[in-house]
Amino acid sequence: MDTPTTGPLPHRVSVVVPVYQGRSTLSSLVAELEPLTRVGTTPGGRPYVVEEVVLVDDCGPDGSDTVVRALAVEHEWVRPVWLSRNFGQHAATLAGISASGGEWVVTMDEDGQHDPAYVALLVDTAMDEQADVVYARPSNEPPHGAARNLASRSAKWLVARLARGARASDFNSYRLVLGEVARSVAAYAGPGIYLDVAISWVARRVTTAPVPMRDEGGRPSGYDVRRLVSHFWRLVLSSGTTPLRWVSFSGAAAIVLAPVIAVALLVGRTAKWWDAPGWTSTMVLLMAATGAILFALGVIAEYVGMAVNMAMGKPLYLPVRDRRDGPLGRDDA
Repeated sequence: MDTPTTGPLPHRVSVVVPVYQGRSTLSSLVAELEPLTRVGTTPGGRPYVVEEVVLVDDCGPDGSDTVVRALAVEHEWVRPVWLSRNFGQHAATLAGISASGGEWVVTMDEDGQHDPAYVALLVDTAMDEQADVVYARPSNEPPHGAARNLASRSAKWLVARLARGARASDFNSYRLVLGEVARSVAAYAGPGIYLDVAISWVARRVTTAPVPMRDEGGRPSGYDVRRLVSHFWRLVLSSGTTPLRWVSFSGAAAIVLAPVIAVALLVGRTAKWWDAPGWTSTMVLLMAATGAILFALGVIAEYVGMAVNMAMGKPLYLPVRDRRDGPLGRDDA
């Protein structure tokens, strides 16, 4: 990797790639990244360089580890990270982020869907908008089936309403994150946490950049229906305690509506709209009891929610250095 001796310092980028089924695609991806390991210039005129490519072996079934070893021997800027077993894409990504050292961290998939040529665009967008996180926003339809694309959009729509502050519609595994933010997230995120939700807890500004997505290198997706459902459920659980509070609201609503419904039932009984002995009193008692039970569950859910936030590792605060001293202040310098 070449570094300039004069002129403005380049933005140093670490690229993190979780590897599961990369035997047929990983070498091509690394070959595309190689030119970026020499100092280049973004479209906005900013110098940048990919100083390392962190390949995280997630114990896939296709022998990707042999490719990772060969690439690490061939290129000094390729750094392998070995996991003891398969932990999944998000855990592998967090492991790679923890091992990175760049001012910026770019994460991308192994399958060739993400074009490394757009790393420069992500850097420019981050600097222009002073953003801690830049997601690649597909400028074309993602190269999946119509059913999967629809399911993905629906899941993100739902989570955007569950997780306050998280723009789930922007989530993408091709992302640029400020290095200290990314490594802090990797340090505090608990087991099973959805990476992008954890990032949304601490990122000051999140934005997107339009990037075309490519086909997945002619190999089958590593996500079957079971994995996709598990992926979605982890996203829902990571969204916070909003679903738990729905229990509280439903219980409170039942208690408030119980007297109203009781009056309506008594009026109906008096007007002889129905003639079922004991039905009115049963319904009144059922409404009151249901409301009390749901309200009690709601109180318990609040305590569970506090435990959930602690288990997820959601930080109370995250100290960072003055932004003008970091890469976001480089244009001013």
